[in-house]
Amino acid sequence: MTLDTELIAETRGWIEKAQHDLRMAELALGDSHPLTDQAVFHAQQAAEKTLKSFLTWHRQPFRKTHHLEELGEQCLAINATLRAPIDRAVPLTEYAWHYRYPSADADPPSAEADEALVVARALLSAILALLPGESRP
Repeated sequence: MTLDTELIAETRGWIEKAQHDLRMAELALGDSHPLTDQAVFHAQQAAEKTLKSFLTWHRQPFRKTHHLEELGEQCLAINATLRAPIDRAVPLTEYAWHYRYPSADADPPSAEADEALVVARALLSAILALLPGESRP
């Protein structure tokens, strides 16, 4: 079987961006004054890009969306074993917008931001376990 170098590069690109978002979330939480709003945003972005990497690898088109349930359902149609990590990640969807703009809401507590990062990491691990080595950075 011939490897599709463009498909590998595109899949890898989504994974790399997901990893960058995870790193940004870690940096935001590691500060002496944690930026929990930024951490949860980047955790959501990491989860989104992780799902898009899986769909890309399987040549499944997807809408330009931040909605993790929609992307997750597409992934589940390919591999139902992803149910648990996707179900855990779906609530991260609100972080794409909820704390991004000024509002009356306080920033999320550190424990919530820590959990968002754990969930995003678990989703990435589950997806990476299903992708061939050549598609990983």
